[in-house]
Amino acid sequence: MEELKQCRLQQRNISATVDKLMLCLPVLEMYSKLRDQMKTKRHYPALKTLEHLEHTYLPQVSHYRFCKVMVDNIPKLREEIKDVSMSDLKDFLESIRKHSDKIGETAMKQGNDPYVAEDLVCPREEAQQQRNLDNIILQQPRIGSKRKPKKDAYTIFDTEIGSTSPKSEQDSGILDVEDEEDDEEVPGAQDLVDFSPVYRCLHIYSVLGARETFENYYRKQRRKQARLVLQPPSNMHETLDGYRKYFNQIVGFFVVEDHILHTTQGLVNRAYIDELWEMALSKTIAALRTHSSYCSDPNLVLDLKNLIVLFADTLQVYGFPVNQLFDMLLEIRDQYSETLLKKWSGIFRNILDSDNYSPIPVTSEEIYKKVVGQFPFQDTELEKQPFPKKFPFSEFVPKVYNQIKEFIYACLKFSEDLHLSSTEVDDMIRKSTNLLLTRTLSSSLQNVIKRKNIGLTELVQIIINTTHLEKSCKYLEEFITNITNVLPEIVHTTKLYGTTTFKDARHAAEEEIYTNLNQKIDQFLQLADYDWMTGDLGNKASDYLVDLIAFLRSTFAVFTHLPGKVAQTACMSACKHLATSLMQLLLEAEVRQLTLGALQQFNLDVRECEQFARSGPVPGFQEDTLQLAFIDLRQLLDLFLQWDWSTYLADYGQPTCKYLRVNPVTALTLLEKMKDTSRKNNMFAQFRKNERDKQKLIDTVAKQLRGLISSHHS
Repeated sequence: MEELKQCRLQQRNISATVDKLMLCLPVLEMYSKLRDQMKTKRHYPALKTLEHLEHTYLPQVSHYRFCKVMVDNIPKLREEIKDVSMSDLKDFLESIRKHSDKIGETAMKQGNDPYVAEDLVCPREEAQQQRNLDNIILQQPRIGSKRKPKKDAYTIFDTEIGSTSPKSEQDSGILDVEDEEDDEEVPGAQDLVDFSPVYRCLHIYSVLGARETFENYYRKQRRKQARLVLQPPSNMHETLDGYRKYFNQIVGFFVVEDHILHTTQGLVNRAYIDELWEMALSKTIAALRTHSSYCSDPNLVLDLKNLIVLFADTLQVYGFPVNQLFDMLLEIRDQYSETLLKKWSGIFRNILDSDNYSPIPVTSEEIYKKVVGQFPFQDTELEKQPFPKKFPFSEFVPKVYNQIKEFIYACLKFSEDLHLSSTEVDDMIRKSTNLLLTRTLSSSLQNVIKRKNIGLTELVQIIINTTHLEKSCKYLEEFITNITNVLPEIVHTTKLYGTTTFKDARHAAEEEIYTNLNQKIDQFLQLADYDWMTGDLGNKASDYLVDLIAFLRSTFAVFTHLPGKVAQTACMSACKHLATSLMQLLLEAEVRQLTLGALQQFNLDVRECEQFARSGPVPGFQEDTLQLAFIDLRQLLDLFLQWDWSTYLADYGQPTCKYLRVNPVTALTLLEKMKDTSRKNNMFAQFRKNERDKQKLIDTVAKQLRGLISSHHS
């Protein structure tokens, strides 16, 4: 009985022990599961296991010492899970900061396609399932998505960014993108970014009652990253890649924030996003204003504009307001116009410098049609002439005309994708073209006209060229109308100032011709070598004057293609300048004395000038009109050579006076020169009266002239 009693006691103890062990085994199994989850970094499931262990299993065996150890260890495990998840979040934030340019690049490649843009981050239903977070659920793409279905399991690598070492799902925020056979496929952001560390950490902190702490930390860190992203590199303006990388980083940042906004409940809100965007917008615009101002290459400015448009359109797809960016593009448009003007200034300078300023020769119908195709020119008389023949203008006319059209095309390129109306585009092009005509081209033409070594032939050709360019302005007006579809009859449009530009250039060339001619005349006059004390009577004009007249004849022969008024004005200007210069030569103070013989020689030179004027070097003058340029000299010389003082003094002041053009001051000056000669050299012996009477007569005439002068002044 004792043995039976002992056996039953043992059986009862064994049964009780088995019961207790069966009660403890689930606790140990749960604890083992917890350690495995911690070891494999499945922290959110570990947190769930910890809750079950604490509230369900441990209370059943709380009187055991090992349970007390577990209970004491639970807060440490919670803190460990919290710290590890925060560490994962920090790794995620660092990875996002480094690789936001890659995310932005993907977004900007796809941003103009709303369907792709919607798939650019994880789909909304995918985000809902990610909130479960017991596992990372990587869904198949939705119907209509441009992404191909991928394998059920994803391996997470850094190979997309640069590293080749595989990492666990929790170690990295960057997913490997499988090499697809389809080269056109572009990976979406969900292919590049694993957002699970954010969701996991958010849920863990929420469960632990520290959600607000997590939200504040996340927003603070992202604000810091935003400021880093928005700080442009100092050399950003040097290449387009610098701008592209800057934009990619900004887009990548906001694509991530937009995704977080739509896939979490309150981690970030619209007010927070709007605040960040306002800061980003102001800093981006300020950076672009600063760096774009350094750019002098219009092609780079145009590429930058296209990049800004893509940047704005991409962010607009995500709901960010971008009107300020398009307003800033209008500022950059003005800068683009300035860089174009500088570029075309060099183009025009090269064209004008390389031109031969000779009419374009045409030897065949093919060449004729080629020139006419480049420049709107019609002349039925020229068309009838046999080959070879010449266009009236030189090569710079079609070249300049085509470069103006190229400039208009360049202006049009900038207006594309700016969401401007046709009227605004038309107005922009016309204003820029007017600047090209009135400032750039006008300055280039003026520089050529004012060159020191420019000849009369070149000036004549410039006048002809600008005349034809002026006529072509209406075709430029039509050209702009055709490309903008804005009819001036319907909408008030800015007129091109080309007519004014070419008129001003032509007038400047005309003035330069007059000046150039006068300078040539002065150069010939410097060769004049009169012997003012000679007693010999010459019988032919001076050599320098004969050469001067020959030069004028050959020069005016070149003026045949000029408008009649220009040629006549040039001829009259030259004759007047010659007459004035000869008068100054006769009356200059250095000529203290002169003889009758010198006056006779001077008279022969003036007759040569009058003969040139009568010959009609330029058609269109009325009879004797050109001779009037020498009328002052003629009357003065006739008065002295005929010694007709009685007539001069008697008729002075009368409208019909024979010597109406002779000023008494001029006459007295010349008389004084001859009076001194008479006293010293006895040069008046040829007169019939005796010398004393002659001297007395000169004195009397001089006295009367002084009287005329004094009475005139009084």
